Amino acid sequence: MTFKEQLQAAQRQLKKMQDALSLMLLFEDGKRYDLVYDMAFEFAYESEKLTMLAREIPAYTGHPGAKERMDAQVADVMPISIELTSEGWFKMVIPVLLPRKERGNQSYIRDNLYPAMKRFMEEQPPIRFEKSVIVFRHVYNRQRPERLYRDHDNIELNAVVNVVALYLLRSDGPKHLEHYYCAVCGEADSTEVYLIPQDDFDRFRVALKSSELDAPESKIIQL
Repeated sequence: MTFKEQLQAAQRQLKKMQDALSLMLLFEDGKRYDLVYDMAFEFAYESEKLTMLAREIPAYTGHPGAKERMDAQVADVMPISIELTSEGWFKMVIPVLLPRKERGNQSYIRDNLYPAMKRFMEEQPPIRFEKSVIVFRHVYNRQRPERLYRDHDNIELNAVVNVVALYLLRSDGPKHLEHYYCAVCGEADSTEVYLIPQDDFDRFRVALKSSELDAPESKIIQL
């Protein structure tokens, strides 16, 4: 695709996003909140497709520093916090809820995670977790209606597992990695991701329950 074709593709995608927003406003005026809900997902979907196109445009200019500048801009828009806790557990905080959408691909979240993980690993000695549990804790703004809570399993969560596994795990197969999902209420929407050695998992659950957030409604899924 040429630079001009990329711009034209973005222009077409912008119109789709604007059309979805217009319909959502129309349904809201008519108090058709069932349709507003569906159209909100359509608007988010078209917006994220436009975002993906927009992120590629600077590279089409041929400037050698385009990727680094775009990575910095992405980090500014969605600042992802990554640390090793005092217990030696890996912790990542993503300032949005995942899953964010019902369809699409994993590029949106991967483009945010890879630069963040790369920066983190450059500042650390080599780290490898053996038999571990990956924990997804979905933190919901306590003002959010419960009907707007989301299903746990989603392609975006799989994308997170893949990125974490690439940098921190010898394998993400079922003999080496278990999955745990829980939901809590807090002050703002976010997704917390932890990587915990299996031997520490009981201690981690105790730490979760004693936190300032509401006690989680949880389920464990062993693959």
